[in-house]
Amino acid sequence: MNYEVLIFDADDTLFDFAASERIALRNTILDFQIDYDEAHHLPIYQTINDAIWKEFEEGTITQKKLKTERFRRFAEKLNVVLDEHRFATLYMKHLSEASILLPKAEELILTLSQKVRMAIITNGLTDVQEKRIRKSVIAHHFEVIAISEELGIAKPDPGIFQFIFDRMKIEDLSKVLMIGDSLNSDIQGGINAGIATCWYRSGGSRNPKGIQATHEIDDLDQILEILSKK
Repeated sequence: MNYEVLIFDADDTLFDFAASERIALRNTILDFQIDYDEAHHLPIYQTINDAIWKEFEEGTITQKKLKTERFRRFAEKLNVVLDEHRFATLYMKHLSEASILLPKAEELILTLSQKVRMAIITNGLTDVQEKRIRKSVIAHHFEVIAISEELGIAKPDPGIFQFIFDRMKIEDLSKVLMIGDSLNSDIQGGINAGIATCWYRSGGSRNPKGIQATHEIDDLDQILEILSKK
């Protein structure tokens, strides 16, 4: 495939968000002097967080409200009294300090940087992603890093992709490939923007939604195989 520009999702595609999330939640709960039980607290928070980000992708909640609403729901589920605004501030501070790459990501990006142009689009919060992504060890390999909160637009809206196209002066969209783990935001977003897509099925995910990616991979190294195909 003759792709010359790769647009990556960040979390769970290049960055180990699950590891960062565990660290941030643990440290924030301890800040509130609550005994932390990962087996109890983490699944509850992840369920709430996954649901609220889906609401954001569907346009039923704003990113501003999302920041604190998830912790209001978390406290309600735990039946504890928390200052959700302070909790959100501390959580985002801890999350921003946890920039952890997935295995193979750094080596892959270094290799790709010698072959193609690259960008990142993340549906994330500016205060968090500024440190985690823009100041990460791989950041300098990307021409553009687009953060949804900063731009006021998010995947799967094609507008955030157009921002990348404009900044990178891309005219031939057939040369662009979007790579990400989320069918709803990354793959549907790429489809909406009129570019090829590659679904990274992290953890052996399966597709119940009928959203068809151009390519599917189970390992990041397979991106190199896609680029080598004529």
